[in-house]
Amino acid sequence: MRIVIAGGHGKIALLLAEQLARRGDEPVALVRNPDHADEVRAAGAEPVVVDLEAIGSDDLARHLAGADAVVFAAGAGPGSTAERKRTVDRDGALLLADAAVAAGVRRYLIVSAMGAADAPSQAEDDSVWGEYLRAKRDADRGVLDRAALDVTVLRPGRLTDEQATGRVTLAETKVGHEEVTRADTAATLVALLDAPGTAGRTLELINGTVPLGTAIESLR
Repeated sequence: MRIVIAGGHGKIALLLAEQLARRGDEPVALVRNPDHADEVRAAGAEPVVVDLEAIGSDDLARHLAGADAVVFAAGAGPGSTAERKRTVDRDGALLLADAAVAAGVRRYLIVSAMGAADAPSQAEDDSVWGEYLRAKRDADRGVLDRAALDVTVLRPGRLTDEQATGRVTLAETKVGHEEVTRADTAATLVALLDAPGTAGRTLELINGTVPLGTAIESLR
């Protein structure tokens, strides 16, 4: 499969590219900074320099031509402003959705955040963190609302850089805010690409006791 990953230089995205390339897929990494191209190539992905805050959906769609799926793993990152939470975490996800529709790519995975479902109103919390949760909530709703897409929303717990465990708790219900490795998160994204029956679902993920394959099978 040819998989286009938005936010291709992020930690989860690089691990995802490595895992996809290892099994013979063709990952394509959308990166804003051309200086990241070599690192993306080393992970096994084809780099494409794209600024999600500057490109239009029609132009982006041209980069998605021939893809079997897209993964939104982009984010403004720690230390960014509330405005960039909106322009990257929310608007970038919606832009990728519009481009995927235009390119005829149905499968769409989005890496969201726990707490997005219960994002506070601005009156309740006007902090950058509150804006981040609202941006994630609005992105999730927006992509799920596009009937031309088969969307799965993945909300991982507290991310760590430990080695993959291969064991998770994955459910449509709340699973708590425990930790999950970025490597296990990437492996879950790979597994979801092979599980079209998860389209239309919002899933929470933490490390647990169930083998990943079994957890995915239970959702089919």
